Order: sequence, then C-alpha cells, then structure tokens
Amino acid sequence: MDITANMVKSLREMTGAGMLDCKKALVETNGDMDKAVDYLREKGISKAAKKAERIAAEGLTNIYVEGNKAVVLEINSETDFVAKNEEFKSLLDKVGSALLSSDAKTLEEANEVLVGDEKISDLIINATATIGERISFRRFELLTKNDDEVFGNYLHLGGKISSLLILSGNDEAVAKDVAMQVAAMRPKYISRDEVPAEEVEHEKSVLKEQALEEGKKEEFVDKIVEGRLGKFFEEICLLDQTFVKDSDLKVSAFLDNKNMKVLKMVRYEVGEGLEKRHDDFAEEVRSQLNN
Repeated sequence: MDITANMVKSLREMTGAGMLDCKKALVETNGDMDKAVDYLREKGISKAAKKAERIAAEGLTNIYVEGNKAVVLEINSETDFVAKNEEFKSLLDKVGSALLSSDAKTLEEANEVLVGDEKISDLIINATATIGERISFRRFELLTKNDDEVFGNYLHLGGKISSLLILSGNDEAVAKDVAMQVAAMRPKYISRDEVPAEEVEHEKSVLKEQALEEGKKEEFVDKIVEGRLGKFFEEICLLDQTFVKDSDLKVSAFLDNKNMKVLKMVRYEVGEGLEKRHDDFAEEVRSQLNN
C-alpha cells in the first residue's frame, strides 16, 4: 500500500523515531500502525521517546570554521561518559559541518538542515535510540565575518567550553589570545555599553544595601557604590577585565595596542543554566532489586 506523509508523521509522534525509520517500519509492515510500532520497539528505535524527559546536561561544544563562516554549537548527553565516546563526537562533527554549510538562524531552522538524507532533528532522535540515553541539540550560533576581520576561537577541556569571536584586523594570534581570555574569565558582555540598564541598577541597589549594612555613612554611600561598580564591570565585561597573559594591561588596552576591536563574542559552557543530573546509585540498586 502507499505510505503517506501523514502516516509517517503519526508513527513518529507515537514513537519518537526518525522519519526514515518510521517510513521503513511502515513499508516493512505494509502500513499496519500497530505492527510498525512493534517493529520499531524490536529494533530499539522507539526507546528514544521514553528518554525524552531525562536530564541531558553533559555533552560537548565545538567550533567549525570555513572561510568567512564559523559555527559554535552544543549537543548534550545525560552522562559525561557518553560525551567522550567516538559516536557522540562524530554526531557533533556531522551537525557542525551541516550547519556550517547552511544559513540557519534559529534552532527550528537548524533542525531542518539535512545531514545526508536525514534532518538534524531525526539524526538526534536516532542517536538517542542508538547510544541509549537522551541526546539533545541545545543551541548554536552561526557567524559570518568580512575579509578584513578575523575569527578568534578556543576550546577548553576538550570542548567543555568554547569561545568564538569576530575581531577587526587580521592578527590570528591576538584573536586566539582574546578567545582564551573569554573562555577563562567568563565575560557576559564585550563592553559596559552592552550591559542592560536594569542589570546595572539592580547591582547598584545590592551594593548600596551592602554599604549600609557595613555601617557606611549614607552621604558617602553613592561614591562607595560607584567605586565598587567598577569591580562588577571587571567581572562581566571583556574590555574591563585584566588581560590574563599580562596583568599590567586591561583587555581594552591590549586590543588598542594591536589596533583591533572585538565585534562579536559567543561563549558556550556545557550545561550552563541546566539542571544537573545527580545519580543516587544506592536508590538505583534498590529499585532494580524490587523490579
């Protein structure tokens, strides 16, 4: 019988398996939905759906560069052990290379990008079934530079942290040094101008309360707050930070000396902002003994 797109879609929604696997299952079972579900279960493919609610906060980031395009991405797994295996690293490379050849701007668009005959979304679902734990394509950013600009990129801890920058000029060594700074010192913004006014005002209010709690006289509090606010900017703004390779310089001075500017900055750290998985192995053993 003819296998329609709606049949494939329905089976995918039921099992969480990829489009190609669903179509194959329907072909093999002559369009019988129940038998197709059993087919996928027997192959272990539909197990991916059961893992959809698990926490995936480990994984890797990576950067891929080709000419004037570069992409940084993060793919997550449930455990660090899986993130270290070659199958997971190969998945990261496939997705990264495909994105580099695309014009995707959103995660939804990225999931539609083809890797061979499969969409990235299907590749991730199939990887979940094959690897045996939840795999999640969390985020990416695709950057494009001009010929008179340079990428700065740096991977730390084998991909646990990635920093990707665009700088004016063409000194790759300087660009890498600044990328290392971003990886190590975790700036959220390039300059003070980028910090939202509400974030600055919130910090001022916290610093004011701290000063008053310390017993500082109220007429001096505003000056104290302004002084301490400089430390706040040093922590979150790249240009205000002390340069890690020369503590006598701010990053801004280092760049001025090289006649370069940071135009774009992306920093990914695996699992940042996600709930981490904490396994209770004693409870897991008890659970297995009771089943």
